[in-house]
Amino acid sequence: MVESRPTVRRRRLAATLVRLREAAGKTPDEAAERIGCHRSKISRIENARLGISLGELRDLLTFYGVEDAALVEGLVGLARRGGEAGWTRHLGATLPSYADHIDYEQTSDYIRSFQPLLIAGLFQTPDYARALYRSNPEMFSPEQTDKFVQTRMQRQEVLERGDPPRIVVIEGEAALRGEVGGGKVMGPQLDRLLDVAERPNVDIQVLPISSGAHVGLTGAFVLFGFPTPAFSDVVCVEHVTGTLHMETPQETRSYTLAFDSLRSTALSPADSLDLIQQVRREL
Repeated sequence: MVESRPTVRRRRLAATLVRLREAAGKTPDEAAERIGCHRSKISRIENARLGISLGELRDLLTFYGVEDAALVEGLVGLARRGGEAGWTRHLGATLPSYADHIDYEQTSDYIRSFQPLLIAGLFQTPDYARALYRSNPEMFSPEQTDKFVQTRMQRQEVLERGDPPRIVVIEGEAALRGEVGGGKVMGPQLDRLLDVAERPNVDIQVLPISSGAHVGLTGAFVLFGFPTPAFSDVVCVEHVTGTLHMETPQETRSYTLAFDSLRSTALSPADSLDLIQQVRREL
């Protein structure tokens, strides 16, 4: 079935199939001959415009000489769920890049986030999220605000999975002290941060205002890593009207180095919790 907006899973499967075919030195015509189809079908599969059956997928992977069992099963999983847009489907018409961001979030196993001014979305309380959306009434109507707050809370279900992702968040001290929604909102929000920090898969570090010049002055970003090595990391940078996604090795490497630098500059997780508690008491 052809989709007007291919899902992230289908796009990642398509990109991986192209890389594997090229690495094996095979042409689209040879791939088409292998599974007994027209070349145009291979083109549509590799452009994420058409799904692929599990039998065809396994046949192509054998043809491409793929012997890594974990990679094969990872790709089979993507193919099996490739057409699913899940509960993010309603976002596609209004904020497609936000829907993509959520799909990356739901399928990654390692999330690194630098948030100099805001509390990370996975840790926000409903009141905090609502205050953020209400700050831009020209973009979000009251009805849209309610929908996106609900969506943000649904995103947090990833924290309750049996195999939650590893999450490392660097919060700027300004994010803790910026009274989004006022003290009545920020108090519970800081309590939420303290609670989340107790999870074994979560590290929260605070970058003090006193840090001076640092590599993160250019703004917030999120790095997603995936359990299958063949899937490249993805960098997400939010802007006013959506989210920019970057996947080239040069881009992801630059942001990885930037995150590592910020992490070495930030307070340790233990000292960060002490600072969050101090700011909480000052409210």
